[in-house]
Amino acid sequence: MRTLLAFFLLLSFAACANSDDQTIGGVQTQEIEYSSRGTTLKGYLAYDASVKGKRPGILVVHEWWGHNEHARERARMLAELGYTALAVDMYGDGKLADHPKEAGEFMNAAMKDWEGSQARFNAAKKVLQDHATVDPERIGSIGFCFGGAVSLRMARGGADLDAVVAFHSALPLAPPVSPGQVKAAILVINGADDDFLDPKTVASFKEEMAAAAEDFEYLALEGVKHSYTNKQADEFSKKFNIPAMQYNKEADERAWSAMQDLFKRVFSQ
Repeated sequence: MRTLLAFFLLLSFAACANSDDQTIGGVQTQEIEYSSRGTTLKGYLAYDASVKGKRPGILVVHEWWGHNEHARERARMLAELGYTALAVDMYGDGKLADHPKEAGEFMNAAMKDWEGSQARFNAAKKVLQDHATVDPERIGSIGFCFGGAVSLRMARGGADLDAVVAFHSALPLAPPVSPGQVKAAILVINGADDDFLDPKTVASFKEEMAAAAEDFEYLALEGVKHSYTNKQADEFSKKFNIPAMQYNKEADERAWSAMQDLFKRVFSQ
């Protein structure tokens, strides 16, 4: 009886897993549901099953629009580099905004309830650390726009992360960070022509982070605007009359290369 029950349980598990699993260009992907404080969160896991042994895990935190294809594409790109990546859901139920006003409301609510957002980030981190392909002691986070601010704020709070990379990111200054408090290596890559950034905020952030982190770099890409990694940025810019947003292929590739260099250095130690 026990053998029969185990057999049916195995079949049930396999059916559940196979219904969500896909292979895209050699990368295994899976829709994953997890939860935090009673809210269902919908993540997207990507890894290369041909890579042997455990590898670093990378959290991918979405822009203010929500858990969208941009975040999922980056998870797959990380998997192609040999990492296991989890595109997280910071809004709950895979919620997506279709207008900047709604995106701003979602983002502001998440930042206002930072305790809840921190719990959601940590729930995703636990899912990633528990995956069979991941070395739970080697975890990083990347984020875009809102997601960059989330990743940076987690690092500023002393989160146990090895590396954080923020692309066209907001720069959190609150709460204040103490010298030596940041454990992660930090790389921020923003456009020098990003109109969403106040130069005074940039200067204050750089000064604080230089004191708080042993490994910190801020790259300002000349001639580059906000959302330079998002291939839909030009579409959004035209549709919603936001000239500050512009995709930049050269900047995107340069930033992605800088991220790879940081990860190679940090995770090879």
